[in-house]
Amino acid sequence: MNITRENIDALNAVVKVDIAKEDYSDKVEQILTDYRKSANIPGFRKGHVPMGMVKKQYGKAVLVDEVNKLLQDALNKYLTEEKLDVLGNPLPKPQDDLDWDSDAFTFEFELGLAPEFEVNLKGKKAITHYNIVADKKMLDNQVEHIRKQYGKIVSEKTVAKDSEITGVFENEEKGINNSATITLDKFKGKATEKQFIGAKVGDVITLKTKGLFNDDHDLINFLKVTHDDAHGLNVEVNFTINEINSRELADLDQELFDKLFGKGVVTSVTELKDKIKEDSEKQFAQQGDQKLLNDVTESLVENTKFDLPASFLQKWMQTAGEEVMDADQAKEEYEKSEKSMRYQLIEGKLIEKFNLQVTFDDLKAHAREMIKVQMAQFGQMNSTDEELDGIASRILSNKDEVKRLSEQLMSTKLLNLYKAEANLKTKEITYDDFVKEFYS
Repeated sequence: MNITRENIDALNAVVKVDIAKEDYSDKVEQILTDYRKSANIPGFRKGHVPMGMVKKQYGKAVLVDEVNKLLQDALNKYLTEEKLDVLGNPLPKPQDDLDWDSDAFTFEFELGLAPEFEVNLKGKKAITHYNIVADKKMLDNQVEHIRKQYGKIVSEKTVAKDSEITGVFENEEKGINNSATITLDKFKGKATEKQFIGAKVGDVITLKTKGLFNDDHDLINFLKVTHDDAHGLNVEVNFTINEINSRELADLDQELFDKLFGKGVVTSVTELKDKIKEDSEKQFAQQGDQKLLNDVTESLVENTKFDLPASFLQKWMQTAGEEVMDADQAKEEYEKSEKSMRYQLIEGKLIEKFNLQVTFDDLKAHAREMIKVQMAQFGQMNSTDEELDGIASRILSNKDEVKRLSEQLMSTKLLNLYKAEANLKTKEITYDDFVKEFYS
């Protein structure tokens, strides 16, 4: 067997594999001998079928199968030994004139080669890492929310500005019929609020869905319509009032503090706000980190310049998926996924350069911590090492879970790398401003 490579350019190559008779003949002969021993052909005793008849009946199929196995093994070994970093899989070049009756065969494969490039984390333009804080306004709102949540419900005769109104949204044509409890601050504009103020149980209020809520997603929540139906929905709905309540705010006393955090953990309003701030900012930190991860990813893709073997990859995509695509579909799919491909190559470079491997010990430790947090949510605070190891072992026996946890850990390792090595600047921002700036 002989394998040669012709480099078309820096990103494309053709590998030629020459297979001679001596490469496969012994294996084919052995398989046909085994077939002869077990073949059941009418008119012949088992094991006494003439070899000529066995070759005539099975020879071509065995030859094709063995040559293909030999070809794949040789190609994979060659790519490994030559340390070729290929994209996609080798594509066999069409051979309409392949003659399986000859003794020697030649096969050619197109290769798409990974580009050579360097990744620079110290870009010229600093990337902002947002430190999201809970400000006084947010803390006051959270305290009021807690007081309402744990307060006493009081039935009212008419709707007031702070009422909780339970009723049914209806529109027969659109199939809307949903019971909901709503407060007036959900509605957009003063006109809707005026319709409700002073209304009584049994009153029916007609509302236009277009621009009804401050957040259009509330159409999905309160009217129970699909996301597609909610988009651009412009109809009238009737809201029949069934119940009107107000909340008598709970006292900020030790009984409430103990309900929220356990006996004696918090003993004053100041400590309550400090605890809310601490817990909130832990969650905000995760959002700030995710924003940083996204921004560094975008920056690396934009500023790390290299070419890809686009024509090869589009050709490979035509047959790589579950459904075969034509050339136009493959081009469209390539354009959608090109940025993702680029980042995967950049990420691979960083993982290799900084040795960011996820080990089994990493996975086990991560699984244990995840289990401890989940068990603590159900009041189980004193799990033994034996219990944690047993549950972790069951989780890590599931390939899908191992893949998911590995991706989580690698994401964390990359985030820590970016924090240590990338050109960053820190900006403090309130949660409300963060949401307005990036998610409004």
